Amino acid sequence: MMHKFAVFGNPIHHSLSPDIQNQFAKQTGFEISYDKILTPVDEFVSSVKAFINQGANGFNITVPFKLDAFKFANELTLNAKIAGSVNTIKIEANKIIGENSDGIGLIKDLTHNIGIKLKSKVILILGAGGATQGILFPILKQNPNQVIISNRTHSKAIRLAKNFSKFGNTCSISLNKIKHESIDIIINATSASLDGRMPNIAFNVANNTVCYDLMYGYQTPFMSWAKTNRAKMISDGLGMLVEQAAIAFEFWTGAKPDTKKVLSNLRR
Repeated sequence: MMHKFAVFGNPIHHSLSPDIQNQFAKQTGFEISYDKILTPVDEFVSSVKAFINQGANGFNITVPFKLDAFKFANELTLNAKIAGSVNTIKIEANKIIGENSDGIGLIKDLTHNIGIKLKSKVILILGAGGATQGILFPILKQNPNQVIISNRTHSKAIRLAKNFSKFGNTCSISLNKIKHESIDIIINATSASLDGRMPNIAFNVANNTVCYDLMYGYQTPFMSWAKTNRAKMISDGLGMLVEQAAIAFEFWTGAKPDTKKVLSNLRR
């Protein structure tokens, strides 16, 4: 039986999701089709409805549609409810079930693949959009000392920090007021890397800091900045991509793939 999947985004040309999901299918014996669908920014709902009408079993959602996907789903997992953002949808009869695998994927990459523990750490997250919403709850479950959210539009960071404060110690701060010596981990969750831009960081990173960019596939300006400033460790988001994709695949099929083999293949 052929299972029909896709990923919706704009831009979408850079996505490795089809390659990853096809490797998972080969591992687990599933027959799938998996397409990249470039979606006009104001046509998300019509695009996914057309895909569902073609017999889709599920799909992934990337920038900038994760908040649209949250509104589109008619059922939500706990992760998705808390995040207010959806990156994976499963179709079951008339149910459109929204999940968010981003945060769990990030945690698996940081803790299992890279070996970074988040407990008692001070973590700075750049950005306050759907990507940040998707990773905040799983990060706070790791019991960091503090999670600082900084965003170009400061009011968004304030609102997000307040909304998640019941799960842990969150705050918002302008980048020009950050004392960089106290930051253990910086996560770039802005869309700047998609456009080859650098987030508006007004300080130099301390050399004991881990810098992680959710973007993958090339050395982003954020990663170059971290290298120039001699960060302790620098990583792109490829591991997170593979780990969150595995969670999505299991959500759709019930089969748990081997992420280490796929990650090894992609890094060759």
